[in-house]
Amino acid sequence: MRLDIRYRTSFTYDALVRESQNELRACPITDEHQQLVSYRVTTFPSAKVSSFVDYWGTRVDAFGLRSPHVAMEVVAEATVETLPRPLFSSASHRAALDAPAFRDEHAEYLAPSPHAEWDEGVRQAATTQAALVGPDTVGMVLAMHRFVGTSLRYTPGSTEIGVSVEDVLAHGHGVCQDFAHLAVALCRSQGIPARYVSGYLFTRDETTNLDPSEDGDDDVVSVQTHAWFEAAVPGVGWLGLDPTNQQPVGPRHVKIGHGRDYDDVQPLRGIFSGNTRATVEPHVEIRRLPAAAGRPTSALQQQ
Repeated sequence: MRLDIRYRTSFTYDALVRESQNELRACPITDEHQQLVSYRVTTFPSAKVSSFVDYWGTRVDAFGLRSPHVAMEVVAEATVETLPRPLFSSASHRAALDAPAFRDEHAEYLAPSPHAEWDEGVRQAATTQAALVGPDTVGMVLAMHRFVGTSLRYTPGSTEIGVSVEDVLAHGHGVCQDFAHLAVALCRSQGIPARYVSGYLFTRDETTNLDPSEDGDDDVVSVQTHAWFEAAVPGVGWLGLDPTNQQPVGPRHVKIGHGRDYDDVQPLRGIFSGNTRATVEPHVEIRRLPAAAGRPTSALQQQ
């Protein structure tokens, strides 16, 4: 599937800002499941954009505005091709999770992190789910995935970044970040390496999926950035699951990057100098293109 993505975030300040420094993480990665065709970043006011790849493998576009301003906008435009993913089958016994080499390789995705720090409630829920499916690692991950989807109700605006996974589980509602953080914590509490993924989803909204065969007006959708999780299965690799939508990650998911939790792949962060407050308006528009449209994948352009 070929998708055009336009990410835009605008800031309006209620007083003059003297300077701001910003980091954007909005560029889709290229891996075995997707190919970045083109990408560019534009800022208003205009600023020089410097790019680098961070510790977690995510492209970061950094820019600063050093002249006074009362508004700022950043736009990232990408074209990406996504591919179907192979189905996972039962492949490893739980005992393989304890292999020293496997644990050392995935140590950063086994420990608690600020947004995926569990206590007894999450641990007990994960232990119960694991016991229901036995020693198969894929079965355990799928059980955690199903548990999150059936335990939480998607409620826009019901939480803010920083709420604990214990509170999310106790209250039974949240947004996609909460679904992903809870799934990560459940897996890690059972010794399964898990990581938080930031990206885009070609869908009407977080809980209504599009049929990829459909044509018509739904070829353009307005959404927000999305989040899901990946779990490491010994001998197989990373299994991507979307607990918000209760489905495997597929061609309509576009990955930006991954990390321990939201803080490692926050789409846009920055600081500014001035005694003011900002009104922030993020927006993502995704257009599905015909298979033959756009530039060939060899013509990668990045700014």
